[in-house]
Amino acid sequence: MAEKPKIALYWCASCGGCEEAVVDLAEDILTVVEKVDIVFWPVALDFKREDVEKMKDGEILATFINGAVRLSEQEDMVKLLRRKSKLIIAFGACAHMGGVPGLANAQTKEKIFEYYYHTGPIVVNPEKNKPSPDFAKNKGFELPEFYKDVRALDQVIDVDYYIPGCAPPPNIVKNAVLTLLSGNLPPKGKVLASDRSLCYDCPLNETKPDEGIKIKEIKRYYEPEKVDPEKCLLLQGLPCLGPVTRGGCDALCIKGNMPCTGCFGPLDGVKDYGAAALSYIASIIDSNDEKEINEILEKGIPDPIGLFYMYSLPKSLLFKKLIKEE
Repeated sequence: MAEKPKIALYWCASCGGCEEAVVDLAEDILTVVEKVDIVFWPVALDFKREDVEKMKDGEILATFINGAVRLSEQEDMVKLLRRKSKLIIAFGACAHMGGVPGLANAQTKEKIFEYYYHTGPIVVNPEKNKPSPDFAKNKGFELPEFYKDVRALDQVIDVDYYIPGCAPPPNIVKNAVLTLLSGNLPPKGKVLASDRSLCYDCPLNETKPDEGIKIKEIKRYYEPEKVDPEKCLLLQGLPCLGPVTRGGCDALCIKGNMPCTGCFGPLDGVKDYGAAALSYIASIIDSNDEKEINEILEKGIPDPIGLFYMYSLPKSLLFKKLIKEE
């Protein structure tokens, strides 16, 4: 019997939701397992780093890596997997763009450590200890280095394909895996989801007026009972990012009466998702007065980084420019 293709799965700085996304394949996971041999999946199977090190370079057909890269251990592991794999797939929003962990880039490493190990309201640390690579050397082991920035996977290693989402829905995962196994590969760098914006899949798209959307205020989503589930959320003043977000998720958040937050990332050709999202929201405000527009934005969006860059801050060109100027 011919040897089955080998695949690996690994997680870095993530919540575990992408691991659940694999399990969420339900009975379809049997279809995948029939076709492949899973040779590395630390969250579910008892394989070790040395098992990967013993493999030949390129022996693994495809490795699916979820999570952003924050620690030296994660960087070392993804570089090893890159060497051992023919294909690397960034799996989920954190590997794709940096994800929610990437919001930490809005703070310095020093400020993060100060809060979590010294000044936080539930911290008990009278000796003022904080982690460092040599903190536990006298006990026979070494901690990984905590880097100053969170990085998306392609900021560390070469990535062949991207599966978007927080977490990727089962249909996207299944179709991506079967596409890779078919040998009929799309162009390198392809995001394995729709090429159109979420609005094309949205069940509320037909409620938008032909003349376009214009709003007088931006509302914060904390009273869901006041949201009309049969009307475009943008028309109701809710900052839905569907117009600038890649489709393919089956509009799951919209169907749950929640605005899109952008976890599928930008459409092709967009270099800075957050800048595109901000530009779109600003463009539909029904005013030509710059002061009034700024007031509407400031009142309705008190946390612009948290909204527009919820999943993509490490990839932001605009934010990097602002940091450099400071």
